[in-house]
Amino acid sequence: MAKPILLLVDGNSLAFRAYFALISQVNRFVSHEGLHTNALVGFNNLLDGIVEPVKPDLALVAWDKGKTTFRTGKLASYKGNRDKTPVELSEQFPYLRQLVELHGIKSYELENYEADDIIGTTARMGAEAGYQVIIVTGDRDLTQLASDDCTVWVTKKGITEIDHYDPAFVAEKFDGLLPKQIIELKGLQGDNSDNYPGVAGVGPKTALKLIKQFHSIPELYTRIDELKPSKQKEKLIAGQADAMMSRNLATIRTDIPVEYDLKDLTYRGPDYQALIPFYQRLDFKQQLVKLANQGHLAETAGEAADEALEIAREEPVEMHALSPDHFSDLKALKDSLSVYIELDDEDYHTAAPVAIVIGNEHQGYFVTRDVEELMANETFQGLMTDPTITKNVFDAKKTGIALSRFGIQVQALHYDILLMSYLLDVNDNSNDLGALAQEHGYMAVQTDEAVYGRGAKFAIPADDSVLFKHLANKARAINRLANQMIDDLKERQQLELYWDIELPLATVLAQMEMTGIKVDSQRLLAMDQDISQQLKDLEAKIYAEAGHSFNINSTQQLGTVLFEEMGYKPLKKTKTGYSTSVEVLEQMADIPIVESILDYRQLAKIKSTYITGLLKVIHGSDSKVHTHYPQTLTQTGRLSSKDPNLQNIPARLEEGRRIRQAFVPSFPDWSILSADYSQIELRVLAHMTGDKNMQAAFQSGEDIHADTARRIFDLAPDATVDPNMRRQAKAVNFGIVYGISDFGLAKNLGISRAAAKDMIERYFNQYPGVKQWLDDIVLFAREHGYVETMAHRRRYLPDIKAKNFHLRSFAERTAMNTPIQGSAADIIKIAMLRVQKALAREHLQTRMLLQVHDELIFEAPNTELELLHQLIPEIMDSAMSLDVPLKVASHEGATWYDAK
Repeated sequence: MAKPILLLVDGNSLAFRAYFALISQVNRFVSHEGLHTNALVGFNNLLDGIVEPVKPDLALVAWDKGKTTFRTGKLASYKGNRDKTPVELSEQFPYLRQLVELHGIKSYELENYEADDIIGTTARMGAEAGYQVIIVTGDRDLTQLASDDCTVWVTKKGITEIDHYDPAFVAEKFDGLLPKQIIELKGLQGDNSDNYPGVAGVGPKTALKLIKQFHSIPELYTRIDELKPSKQKEKLIAGQADAMMSRNLATIRTDIPVEYDLKDLTYRGPDYQALIPFYQRLDFKQQLVKLANQGHLAETAGEAADEALEIAREEPVEMHALSPDHFSDLKALKDSLSVYIELDDEDYHTAAPVAIVIGNEHQGYFVTRDVEELMANETFQGLMTDPTITKNVFDAKKTGIALSRFGIQVQALHYDILLMSYLLDVNDNSNDLGALAQEHGYMAVQTDEAVYGRGAKFAIPADDSVLFKHLANKARAINRLANQMIDDLKERQQLELYWDIELPLATVLAQMEMTGIKVDSQRLLAMDQDISQQLKDLEAKIYAEAGHSFNINSTQQLGTVLFEEMGYKPLKKTKTGYSTSVEVLEQMADIPIVESILDYRQLAKIKSTYITGLLKVIHGSDSKVHTHYPQTLTQTGRLSSKDPNLQNIPARLEEGRRIRQAFVPSFPDWSILSADYSQIELRVLAHMTGDKNMQAAFQSGEDIHADTARRIFDLAPDATVDPNMRRQAKAVNFGIVYGISDFGLAKNLGISRAAAKDMIERYFNQYPGVKQWLDDIVLFAREHGYVETMAHRRRYLPDIKAKNFHLRSFAERTAMNTPIQGSAADIIKIAMLRVQKALAREHLQTRMLLQVHDELIFEAPNTELELLHQLIPEIMDSAMSLDVPLKVASHEGATWYDAK
């Protein structure tokens, strides 16, 4: 008969592990009250993933009471080298204890002792009473408790990778040692994590050898004379007191005065009705859906809860494996269709489609691996090009490009789940349909990682039944979520943003990506040779200044040269040595060798990123680069460019400008034309704030930076503004848009903090509408948890109420900036749509190639240039009605460089 089970959980260890497992998403997991929840999410998953399957009879989660214990009494520096617990984790501990209690498990902590001692004592009590003990921890110190009656589960990665330490596993890991001998190893080798010393000069290998020979530290010192005279023996003799003390500190106590009996640890199981409001307070949507799927609903939930249960319910998907012999079955399809194309690579311009699924809830989902045959099938082509049959997809741009590669111009793209989800929460821009669906309450589809693996383990399943079921579930998720998301967009007044801007823009961006821009590789190669020679010259100069050659790219070698050999004062140190970051070196730029090093780094980056990098991605078929415009990447709504990034080519550097000379038209007698907005963000700021002084400057055509300089430096209205004053005013103007502080402005301008603070105060005195709006928008964000652009693009700010000052301050600056930067993004997107329509309406050959921040790049026949210089600025100027005029300048040239 199986023994009853006592489950013991190391609360602190697993809370830290859960927190740092999701540290990259710490600012995503924040409740509407401003509480960070990443540790709570991870810990909750652990309880669900371990406690439920184990089904213990008794259960306890042990916590550390505080940093002061009997061990710190023996060694004041015990654990003294650990970093301070992050505030974002500290604030979660009270809720972690509450979470444990709501799961029907007792929480316990005891003054002067660690959680390890509570676990050790309770494990002894359980074993003596006939229980099989399971300890779950992230700390290998507890493996000393392993026995025939006690197994220690040590988590390695979440709860998916766990080592189970029993005596046999300990013997395998430690070359035959018993679990209790782990204490002896710790006593000799010490523990950096807990900060006790062991014997100086004795490492893990030596410690293991000695314990195998002498079994324990006391026996080692009793038989110390058996060791031959050596430095090692001398170290052991000198370190005897440290060894005995470290052994004592490493020993987990099994006899501390806990204030409960085993019967007090009876596992009660989750209190679902109490968990529901707890999860609601923490915004645990997935957990609420899981409970709803199990039939646990809030008593007052009503119709909304019924809908949540319906969408969460996992029903077998109706799937039809489709072969070329049965493509005619598609003729029956009509109404609204879900279409999903699985590709074998992230670069959808070159990736091969692996499989396609098409269908709906009424007629089922048809899946096939015979992609090329399906693309050539007239029935399929007819469905894709029929404007009366709407298509629901995940990523309209990618879907359109994939079909276009087979000559199919898809019509009636309707619901794009990726775009809609992004608009509902720009902080959550997952490109995995399974993960996104689960976040919106639909649990019936797995993530790609769960099915395909990731990294080196990534593999599309060869088994049709596995792959087809996954794709059919994806297609069903698209259809199931579409109406829910549309309702959510309607509630937030974002339908126009979706229908009129983002969805049609996907088609425009797809066309731009497919068109690409031609690159003259010979010019890049010539530049590469030129920069290579400049780098060699700089190398020689740096070596001459240093007195010898060294690896300039090695931060350690560079630090040694500058701060030890040449004797310059180090400004900052890191864990690995002297800091030689750009920020540090720029403060030393008046030193000749440092100036040369900065020049060298700048040129080396241009060479590797913008020359070698571009040469690698030029397509051999058309001599073009085809950048990607991820539509759901940025939180402000601005478009980004990747693979390659053409938005970050440094325009202020001569070498950066020269790179633009390599971008040329596709045909002879064509030119590159650029059209860019002037100071669009400041014009949006003037409109949104309603500041009369700023609006007057733009309405009169005044140079806004000169106007600001006269105001903050108290000059006459017609006074001449010198370049330095204008530069400082420009820094203030744009800094205000980004919520700059006096510290940041002082650093940018190289002035004192007091001077910067005075400059900002004078700015706000001159532009009071700006100050009022900035104050109001932060207040709005605190009250509502989000801010919006003029087109109702919404950005949630989970840290706006954070207890951590730095996180809260960043959220406040984001609240100030997002409506401005996001509205500017909305304007240029509207302009792109209207320009594209005008080009088609006028039957022009001109093609839009790139969007770079506030600039649009075209290639055009020379015969169309005169019309374009009139048409494009007119359209861009009127993209959105503001209280100040928008201003657009257009230029043409033989290259992108010449069109500036």
